[in-house]
Amino acid sequence: MSRKLFSISAVAALLGSSAIADVPNVSVDIAPLHSLVASVMNGVGVPNLIIPSGSSPHDHQLRPSEAKAMQDANIVFWMGEELTPWMENAVKTLSSNASITTLLENDKTSLLEFREGALFEAHDHDDEEHDDEELDEHGHGSHDPHAWLSPNNAKAWLDVIAAQLSSYDPENAGVYFTNAASTKSEIEMIIAEINLTLDPIRGGKFIVFHDAYQYFENDFDFRASGAISIGDASDPSPARIAKIQKRIRDEEINCVLAEPQFKANLVQTVMEGSQANTNVIDPLGVGLKPGVSLYNKLIKNMAQSLADCF
Repeated sequence: MSRKLFSISAVAALLGSSAIADVPNVSVDIAPLHSLVASVMNGVGVPNLIIPSGSSPHDHQLRPSEAKAMQDANIVFWMGEELTPWMENAVKTLSSNASITTLLENDKTSLLEFREGALFEAHDHDDEEHDDEELDEHGHGSHDPHAWLSPNNAKAWLDVIAAQLSSYDPENAGVYFTNAASTKSEIEMIIAEINLTLDPIRGGKFIVFHDAYQYFENDFDFRASGAISIGDASDPSPARIAKIQKRIRDEEINCVLAEPQFKANLVQTVMEGSQANTNVIDPLGVGLKPGVSLYNKLIKNMAQSLADCF
């Protein structure tokens, strides 16, 4: 009898605690943003990840379990249609009753416009091939959607995430904002650490596989000299490859960065006849365990990959 009374009392106590109050069911599109949301929710709940880190966010095919997670969600955080054009309809139909936060449309987000051409040159309206290539790849807006690669954006988003969670779950607002402040402090320490990592190689020249890194480059004042592909939807044209090869030769580029999901043979083709090193850089966290620590590991790994390439 005493055991039954104890169990009932324990359950009653738990039900009365804020930790299991009306905790929101949260879905997030990509692993780096999911990590930031998980950091804010730490100790209260765990968000659902819609797009696995090994899948391209541009053309991911929604699985039944992922669709259900979106349908059950009270809150959805996603980057926006510029990154995941297919997801706009899913957000509208599956998450019609949820509160939606679109980070690329949030006024706390610092946005950068797309760079143009293989060498990020000024747009040439007389170059028809260049125009067609840019139009195909940039058909979903004028801003580069890879904004999570700016740690300064990530810090700003933490308060946005905490505020959105708190509006649904005010009892845990203190936890959300405390977690946000703690995660911001961690990111600030990582920014300082990354600057120390990059200082010895500043001034070195590198080429990226596709133009996804300017937010990272901008935050750490270390600019790429060009991109093999403007996006990841198609292979680069022969003319584009020729431009990159010429820049590597003419400017003695030190480093060419590949990515986990893209064709290694394209990188080798571009590097033919050069002394440049190559390494793999990962903007999504492929191979990292989703969760609280993924974002910080992702940003640190990117800096280390760049440093190791030199």
